[in-house]
Amino acid sequence: MPSDLSPTARALRALEILQTRPGTTADQLAERLGVTERAARRYIGILREAGIQVESNRGPHGGYRLRRGTRLPPIVFTQAEALGLVMAVLDGQPAATDADDTVGAALGKVIQALPENVGRQAAALRENAKAAPDRHSARPDPATTSALVAAVAARRRVLIAYRSESGNAWKSEVDPWAVVVRHGRWYLLCHSHRANAIRTYRIDRVGTVVQTAHEFEPPDDLDPVAALEENLGTGWEFPVHVVFDAPLTEVAPWIRPPMGRLRPSENGCVLVGSTSNPAMYAQEWLATVPFAFRVQGGDELRAAVAVVATRFAAALAPQDG
Repeated sequence: MPSDLSPTARALRALEILQTRPGTTADQLAERLGVTERAARRYIGILREAGIQVESNRGPHGGYRLRRGTRLPPIVFTQAEALGLVMAVLDGQPAATDADDTVGAALGKVIQALPENVGRQAAALRENAKAAPDRHSARPDPATTSALVAAVAARRRVLIAYRSESGNAWKSEVDPWAVVVRHGRWYLLCHSHRANAIRTYRIDRVGTVVQTAHEFEPPDDLDPVAALEENLGTGWEFPVHVVFDAPLTEVAPWIRPPMGRLRPSENGCVLVGSTSNPAMYAQEWLATVPFAFRVQGGDELRAAVAVVATRFAAALAPQDG
């Protein structure tokens, strides 16, 4: 810790340590505070004088802990924590600079509750920093997200209404394994009973969530982030089959997980997957891959690539005169 902190600041830091690590011993507390063991005990005394009930127990499972039911003062942030929180909010929600925004209103309340010197700097950061919105991000409805998170925690199957990017709508019972945030988008990783397969759904496209009485058990070895990456490019309406003559090792860095799975072939590699938006797939993804390729399927993607090819060819047509 910084050596110039006041005794009050160190006492508050000691309180934070006891909140997050019950059973902290005097020597452990001293090490975290950067003081002697005797000084650490003095900070415990300051907390007790302030009316905070700190218990101490001896033995191998002893140490300091807050008495059960102890009422604590409001959360206190250090300057670095407060500024870091404001930066994280603005990075994820650029509109939070506006007090009328829901997250912006919440951030304003947090700033108002901060000590004057810390709050002043946090408010200045919020008022003067500008954030460019990420056009690829999509924030779902908080109530929908909360309902899915509750189902994940309770391990209860849900019935969801979903609308794909192409406008197709359906309802399906799913086992919600995890909620994963990836590159500014929120996804539900689940097992779909409608498809009898793993599916990844954008939560901002989920309309309704109804929790059922059916319980489920997620896979024991589930890695939500890895599973999401592996399955992002599968299960959509329109198939993708693209052949590259270049080696897989050269093509792989240009292939995003939602594009599908890249497999080696005799003369190069093959990209197999599916998409709900062939036009976007052709224009924003395939067009950026710097290798020759052939679209062998499906028909919708071939048509979308033909549109892009015609547009680029027209750009090279001879000028009049």
